[in-house]
Amino acid sequence: MRAFVLTGPGQAEVRDVPAPVAGPGEVVVDVERVGVCGTDVEFFTGEMAYLHQGVSSYPMRLGHEWAGRVAAVGPGVDPACIGRRVTGDTMIGDGTCRRCRRGHQHVCENLREVGIRDGLPGALAEQLAVPVRSLHPLPAAVDAVRGALVEPGGNAWRAAQATQAGPGDRVLVLGPGTIGLLVAAFLQAAGAEVHLLGRDAESLAFARGLGFAVADAVPDLAWDAIVDASNAAHLPALALERVEPAGRLVYIGLAGAPSPIDTRALVLNDVTAVGILSASPGLAATIDAYADGVVDPRPLVAATVGLDDVAAVLSGTRPKGSGPGPKFHVDPQLGG
Repeated sequence: MRAFVLTGPGQAEVRDVPAPVAGPGEVVVDVERVGVCGTDVEFFTGEMAYLHQGVSSYPMRLGHEWAGRVAAVGPGVDPACIGRRVTGDTMIGDGTCRRCRRGHQHVCENLREVGIRDGLPGALAEQLAVPVRSLHPLPAAVDAVRGALVEPGGNAWRAAQATQAGPGDRVLVLGPGTIGLLVAAFLQAAGAEVHLLGRDAESLAFARGLGFAVADAVPDLAWDAIVDASNAAHLPALALERVEPAGRLVYIGLAGAPSPIDTRALVLNDVTAVGILSASPGLAATIDAYADGVVDPRPLVAATVGLDDVAAVLSGTRPKGSGPGPKFHVDPQLGG
């Protein structure tokens, strides 16, 4: 099969590699769509911390936002799974450690991550092998495009839930990228008043076109909750400075440098701060929201390309004819 292989910083190629075989408890999926995310870009540039911590190494196969159809099953898996449309959890716990037993498999002591850590090749290929327990079925109303947006949507759903915002609440989302826009969409669906903060005029114009209030400086308003979905090291402190007393801060973005905050302000203003890692606990709810039409993530996809164009997308090149959205999808069958 054809697969996109990252061989070093800024170096990649599409290779013919052996097709996966489903082992015990595994399935093989025919991949229909894959999302390209900021983590993939960091692996491409060589900046990703996992590379320097020794848990990821080149060559590697990226791709952790995906949708597809089960093509084969391994020993111990019900053959009725074959043909089922699915997406899958990126975070694979061992199922036995204390964290997994408490329902927190996404922070498992022996965590594996599809397309991110060594040992689990990603979905930027024609086929993918994953544990059957990581799968989430997709209803007919959730097509492959929506399906490949379930993983980022799960992160965003969790961040929106963590604000505890609803009708009568005002929320500021820092960063109008894919996650920030999806957070804003889930908050708006919950009835909150949502504003997006960003610096890029085109990104803000796109967000405005989706019906969100936007700004390039923090409006002088009372913020019941603030979500930091940016990669700017100074914004977590700004969020703490501007949130209302007894308000809530949700941190889902990651900066390339430490982001100090003054915990005295946190305590003296009775502010609740929440960190969000992983879509795992939000995948099912996101699928339901997409299926019911509560949130439609499809406008975020600027273009769909084949495996041969992935390196250009990772390097920051927008394919000719791309729309204004922040997300790029890959169809592994294109250009094969």
